[in-house]
Amino acid sequence: MFKKVMKIAAGAMLAVAAVSTSAQALDNWPARGFSSTPSNSNSGFSANSFFGGGSGSGSQMVSFPKKYSAGQIIVSFADRRLYYTTGRGRAISYPIAIPKGEARWSGVLNVSQKKVNPGWTPTASMRRENPKLPAHVPGGHPKNPLGVRALYLGSTLYRIHGTDAPWLIGREVSKGCIRMHNSDVIDLYNRTRVGTRVTVTWNRFSTL
Repeated sequence: MFKKVMKIAAGAMLAVAAVSTSAQALDNWPARGFSSTPSNSNSGFSANSFFGGGSGSGSQMVSFPKKYSAGQIIVSFADRRLYYTTGRGRAISYPIAIPKGEARWSGVLNVSQKKVNPGWTPTASMRRENPKLPAHVPGGHPKNPLGVRALYLGSTLYRIHGTDAPWLIGREVSKGCIRMHNSDVIDLYNRTRVGTRVTVTWNRFSTL
């Protein structure tokens, strides 16, 4: 049985866990030439060029346990992969960055909201930890830790989202959220509808 996902009542803990910034993103603020207005905030810009290196991908089609029906998301922190089932016995496997330490969690949720170029507001605790952080980073800005797309999970503050630090994909770096390459999160976003079932687990999966 999966452990229940942390309740919203644990507000302070979730607030910290929800924002998955990279260490480099924190260290580099204030960004050179940072402006509250992104150079291109519409949804049509190229993630490949605007988010330097963010176009990387390691996605592949794999075999997957047949108990999962098509159109589900299964996140394995042990595999450091996110699986999107395309049919019984088949799934697309994407590399992800996973939570570290006390930010680890598991549970079953649903996609409650989808956003293109989400804005990012660091928590008060994060700003106390690093006073250089801006109060808000607008969607479409190259220093936005959420990247180009975000899928919101249930009523929690957890998200599946892109990144401004693609070199960290595959590592234990986040504070609860699930990071993907920008090109991969765009692909997943386009396949996913609001209400999609998301299973987050530490189980490993045998795939070919």
